[in-house]
Amino acid sequence: MSKREKMFAVLPTLLTLGNAACGFGSITFAAKVGPEPTEGLDPLLIASLLIFLAMLFDMLDGSAARWARQTSDFGAFLDSLCDAISCGVAPAFLMLQFCRDYHGRLLWVIAALFVICAVLRLARFNVETDDDDTHEFFSGLPSPAAAGTVASFPIAQHGLLKLAEAGIDPRAQQIAQWLLPAMKLALPFFTLAVACLMVSRIQYAHVFNQLFHGQRSRQHLIQLVFTAAVVYMVREMAVPLIFGWYAFASPVRALWMRTVAQRLHKTRQI
Repeated sequence: MSKREKMFAVLPTLLTLGNAACGFGSITFAAKVGPEPTEGLDPLLIASLLIFLAMLFDMLDGSAARWARQTSDFGAFLDSLCDAISCGVAPAFLMLQFCRDYHGRLLWVIAALFVICAVLRLARFNVETDDDDTHEFFSGLPSPAAAGTVASFPIAQHGLLKLAEAGIDPRAQQIAQWLLPAMKLALPFFTLAVACLMVSRIQYAHVFNQLFHGQRSRQHLIQLVFTAAVVYMVREMAVPLIFGWYAFASPVRALWMRTVAQRLHKTRQI
């Protein structure tokens, strides 16, 4: 094996370890919230961005392994261990710091449940996933999507703070001032909800594989256009909206289909 081939062979592992490093970095930045000066940087914003960077590494390492023909059980288990840090512990700790002014014991319980559900989700994925799987759908909310839902709140807060301080539009300023405390109240409930969705059996689309490896449809194009429009209109607020839509659209659709099926069944019995 040439030096170039060896370099490409180790690339997937480096990306996976970068995922873990970003998760650890997110925890350390979130821990800096307190009396110590932060030199003008919002540590929770940096912690959130590091979680998203970890998600990027997690998205690329599998493709890099297949491209370099270095797929293995070692890589799969290493990926799950790193995800447990970046998509389990890091977002749970971020939620604790973001909502630290509220009931500490309740927040700790929710954070612990999030970590437990993330670990269970990752273990179940390793056991149930086959090499021949097309990977176009997930059973249960993927842990990176759950982590992104939690990490999106500090990013949205950063945008709302800029909007509130700008004072250009008084109405927008009032909305921002109302949303800022509401987000801190809402995040624990969202964290608990996505934790439960991770261990559910609800089917979720694998967005990356469907867009880049699967058959592209008109529905995918509409979703991309809609996402781009939301990002353009509300900017930072688009992040929790997009992740919230992905996390909760599938269970709402499943509940709706179940309700419709029950009504049709009752109608046929009559």
